[in-house]
Amino acid sequence: MPSRPPSPPRRTLRPGRGTRAPAGPTAANRAPRQAAIQPLAPAEIDELESLLAGVPAPLDPLDVGVLDGYLCGVLVQPEAIEARRWLRHVTDTEGRPLPAAFDAARLHALVRRRHAELAQAIAARRWFDPWVFELASEDESSTEPTTSAAPTSAAPMPPAATAWPGADESVAPPPIEAVYPWVAGFATALELFPALMERPSEELVEPLALLYRHLDADDLEDADALLEEIELLEPVADLEEAVEGLVRATLLLADVAQSAADRPRGS
Repeated sequence: MPSRPPSPPRRTLRPGRGTRAPAGPTAANRAPRQAAIQPLAPAEIDELESLLAGVPAPLDPLDVGVLDGYLCGVLVQPEAIEARRWLRHVTDTEGRPLPAAFDAARLHALVRRRHAELAQAIAARRWFDPWVFELASEDESSTEPTTSAAPTSAAPMPPAATAWPGADESVAPPPIEAVYPWVAGFATALELFPALMERPSEELVEPLALLYRHLDADDLEDADALLEEIELLEPVADLEEAVEGLVRATLLLADVAQSAADRPRGS
């Protein structure tokens, strides 16, 4: 995996505007009705960020923006992934074990709660608010913690950028680049758990284009069909539209995964 770039300062969580229509062709809920999971409050997100930052070196934990995309990438797989498999990459990108003395109970509880919230929304094909943070320039004062991003390869279209496209540490990045850490986390999950990427490429091109259009085209190797699809997309007008694209792509990929799960083995 490429090393993560310097952390761009972030401002505040940028949620969406509320409930949207399902992205896929099916609007009906695909899971039994359940009591809604209590979303993490802003103070709990800050707490989770601090807990992740406290993971001892040399372990390399995800930060909250990358984590949220990662969880969505985990959840759109054709078969459910056991928590013990995906949790270990939250506290270290390479999946190395935590020191015995490190108490991860609270960290894991918060991550599991976010995972459960996202799982419920994705299963029902409902809108959810990705954890996307507005970015600020290096010289802009901020008392908030920082986030960083590191996309990893995601077969068959591997993004390999190590900073948001056109990054310049002396100026604030374009607002839509705030989605870059989230996309990086999603790509990380697709690399670590490649079952979804084994689907026919034509099923994946549209939703992946909605995600990977936020990466530099030079970093999408051997992905001609994906690049062609990205070229057909209208430019993203603003951060709100970019966030909507993340949700739409996630729900479209969930439909692809559902069709794969419903198909008899060997067919």
